[in-house]
Amino acid sequence: MITQHDFLNIPETPSDSYDFKKARLGIIGGSGLYRMDNLENIVELSLDTPYGKPSDKLLIGNLFGIEVVFLSRHGENHTLNPSEIPYKANIWALRSLNVRWLISASAVGSLKEEIRPCDVVIPDQFIDRTHQRPLTFFTNGIVAHISMANPFCKIVSQILSEEIKKILNKKKKLHIGGTYLAMEGPAFSTLAESNLYRNWGCSIIGMTNHTEARLAKEAEIAYSSLSMVTDYDCWNQNCENVSVEMVIENLQENANFAKSIISAAAKRISSLRPISPSHNSLKNALVTSKNHVPDITKSKVKLFTDKYWL
Repeated sequence: MITQHDFLNIPETPSDSYDFKKARLGIIGGSGLYRMDNLENIVELSLDTPYGKPSDKLLIGNLFGIEVVFLSRHGENHTLNPSEIPYKANIWALRSLNVRWLISASAVGSLKEEIRPCDVVIPDQFIDRTHQRPLTFFTNGIVAHISMANPFCKIVSQILSEEIKKILNKKKKLHIGGTYLAMEGPAFSTLAESNLYRNWGCSIIGMTNHTEARLAKEAEIAYSSLSMVTDYDCWNQNCENVSVEMVIENLQENANFAKSIISAAAKRISSLRPISPSHNSLKNALVTSKNHVPDITKSKVKLFTDKYWL
């Protein structure tokens, strides 16, 4: 079990003056999770970013002693398909509000028999099969190469796993680790694709998390996925093919469970305020000298780079 002592060997944040006691926890709500219960003293913000408007208003409130920023990934009325989500605006907005830990609640399909509908997965790897997504903040005159060997924050993932174990019921099982196959969507897989991904050893399939995780890493936010299984992907011919009705029914069952997990994890993060290697991910990644970066580009990424370029 994680304790404060476990964080003593984690490298210090590159900015000695940064105060993690003031940092916020971000929550991105996916399909079925459009608001968070139990938030106190809620403030709604409509932000503009250098990358346009986020998916929806950002809700800031207090949850078990930590300020939380909640954002509905698809919009409160689910009006954005996975390719239309303004990923850069979302992550930039969260970082601008001092979010340093980020839990992404997501609906996924299962690619393994043992991962059943309504189970919970905390994945640790990705394979990206998207082709219409923003891949980086660092473009138009600036280059940075972050490491994506470990795309999820192990500390936040472990906290989630420990809290899930405490409240699991007999209908659900927790799966720690596994590969999340990120597909473009919005259509579900063909049977041939589903079988291909199974042959690759993937555990679950979804449409959003890889893009978020890559950008969050560049923004030096510790990111983890709370993946809630809604169905077997179409490879499982013993089950009816995935349908919107099936997904929605399981989404409703998963949503309240997800809120309980997030609330418990928020309480732990509030107490521990862990420093993650993700908070240091740009330290050796920036390639372009500050003096060679166009001013307009510099203004967009200064939120992430100022501590290295001051």
